[in-house]
Parts: sequence; C-alpha cells; structure tokens
Amino acid sequence: MKKIAILTRDCAGVNAAIRAAVRTATAAGLEVFGIRRGYDGLIDGDMISLDRRSVSNIIGRGGTILKTSRSERFLKSEIRDAAVLNLRSREIDGLIVMGGNGSLTGAHLLASEHGFQTVGLPATIDNDVNGVDLSLGADTAVNVAMEALDKIRDTATSLERIFVVEVMGRLSGYIAMQVALAGGCEEVLVPEYGIDFDEMCDEIKAGNEKGKISWIIIVAEGKAGASEVAERITEETGLETRVAVLGHIQRGGSPTAYDRIMAARLGHAAVEALIEGKSGICVHLRDGLVSRLPLEEAVKPKLTDLAADYRLVKILS
Repeated sequence: MKKIAILTRDCAGVNAAIRAAVRTATAAGLEVFGIRRGYDGLIDGDMISLDRRSVSNIIGRGGTILKTSRSERFLKSEIRDAAVLNLRSREIDGLIVMGGNGSLTGAHLLASEHGFQTVGLPATIDNDVNGVDLSLGADTAVNVAMEALDKIRDTATSLERIFVVEVMGRLSGYIAMQVALAGGCEEVLVPEYGIDFDEMCDEIKAGNEKGKISWIIIVAEGKAGASEVAERITEETGLETRVAVLGHIQRGGSPTAYDRIMAARLGHAAVEALIEGKSGICVHLRDGLVSRLPLEEAVKPKLTDLAADYRLVKILS
C-alpha cells in the first residue's frame, strides 16, 4: 500500500480524526489525499494532497476541513463506477470514510460492489450506527445542546414559563434523551415512541396546581415540530409556552476532550486496518477498546431501547 484517501461528513471531532489518520499514514510512509465535498468530490475527482503540516492546528476545530455534501448522484451504480475509477486512476489503494449511516453505506458499496479496500469510521451526532456504542461527534453535540439548555432554564425559571426545546435527531432520539437526563427536564419526545399529549398536558396542569412554575420539554426534530407541541400545550393547559430551536449549532463547535481522544484512536486504527489489508469494516470503540465491525452490520438500522432512560427522566422530573 502506497496511497490512501480520506472522505468525510461533518461533525465535531472529524478534523481531529483526519489529523490522526494523516499523521499515522505519513509516519508509515504513505501518501494521503483528502476528498473534498464528500461523495460528490469523489465523483468529480476533487482531491487534495494532505501531509503533516496541512493538518496542523485542526484538532480543536469543528466541522471538516475537507468540506462535505449530500450526494444524490452516488446512489446510481454507474456513477459509483466512475467514482472508483477516479481512485484507481490516481493509484490510490485504500479509502477511509468518516460519517454516519449514509456515508458508511456508500463505503460498504465501494467495498462490496467494487472490491475497493475501504474502512469506515462512525462520525455522526445522532449516534445511530448499528453495533457502535458511541459515534464520533455525539458527545460534543450533547454538550453543546446542554450548554444552551442551561441558559434556557434560567429564563424559564425567571419568567415562570414552559419551554419546548427542539434538538436534532430526524430518526434517532439519542441527543434528546441524553439532554433530557442531563438537564433534569420534565418530558422528552423522541422518534422511537408515540406522544400522549393528553397525559403530558394533564401532568402539566396537575403540577401547576401544586405550584410548579416552569417546565422544560425536549423534542427531537424527527418526532414533532416544537411550535406544534407548544401550541398544543397552550391550547390544553392555558399556560404560556415558548419555543427554542437549537438547530445546527449542535453540529458545530470545538470537540470535547472525549471526542478528540476517540478521534485520535479511531483515525489511527483506520489507517492500521488499511495497512493490514482489511476492508469492508468499521473501526469503533466498544467497552473503551478499539474494535472492528463489518460494514454490512454497521449500516443496518440501529435498534436502541430508550425505555429505561425515559422512565428515569420521568422519575427524576
């Protein structure tokens, strides 16, 4: 193996993982290319050379220095053929893909359809990669949301109001549930479970009658719109309700120490796996140790049981 390439999605910790991968590869005498704009860049042949100096001082930066995009074109098999040709025409021997379910599905297709040596690294704030305890970026996203929530609680308590706070998570309630637990919130609505509006509103009215003056309700964006939830609460309880949508601030920000350390270990492990000739696998942490998981398993839907955490939210609220 002489040349490898790196392709990324964006979340906190990805730059730190790029740094680790580049420096591990160059220490082993490998030439490294960065693919700009994700799979669209791979299709268009948009690649840059990376060396030790080019990844200096990026360990604490959010996002990805390689930029990224969602590629509809990559869904077509003939386009994937052209993408692999771009790699082989540059004599690139292996590819590291850092991203969530969509990105890793692309990595699985490159390895399984074309036999191209590919290793995945789970990087997504939704923490929805199957078989993976915690994806890169998830810890930072929860901490960013938590910092915002603490400020919202100050206002909710001072003004004696209900706040509905919308966090990211189209298909996964991971961030919402973690923030609800860490923030001592009264309710959390996630894609994995139904919403009993009547029960929630009855609890709010009962609490208000006993003198409770404020509530924080966390809503994952994939479950319901925060405005919709707030309007329903106001209609049924008569209590003033405000909305805060945290949005994309959760995708950015300087990575936590935990994410930086994970990035260092996984970026290094991904390069080592390529050097060993491994392909079609995902490197990740399990029980604190670096492990390898077949991409075929990693891209399956992640079945997460949030029931215990939800019960705890309700008990502690």
